Amino acid sequence: MPESFESFDEFRDRLNARILEADNASIKRMFALDSLTYRDGALDSKTKEMLGLVSSMVMRCDDCVAYHIKKCLELGVLRAEFFDIFSVALTVGGTIVIPHLRRAVDLLDKLEQDQANRKI
Repeated sequence: MPESFESFDEFRDRLNARILEADNASIKRMFALDSLTYRDGALDSKTKEMLGLVSSMVMRCDDCVAYHIKKCLELGVLRAEFFDIFSVALTVGGTIVIPHLRRAVDLLDKLEQDQANRKI
């Protein structure tokens, strides 16, 4: 997981801009498809982000896990819901998901603490 979420966001934004500067049609289409996928549709954005988190954990992509945890928090996913999400990912992905589950819980703890500190 990233050292801080601010550095993760900065790196992601900076490199996404660099990638899109190449003006490659296929890459632009994939980025656009990714954005469109998580918009409200038959399923709301919150549900889609939760599905993205499960998929990311099963695929073992820590950057994706971090991104979806942040988005899920922004959309109001509760701690108990996160642990249901984690349970589904673990069941689908098997024990290979456990290291990513550890990092996910660590990041969730940090982000929740940051939220609590901002409310004080």
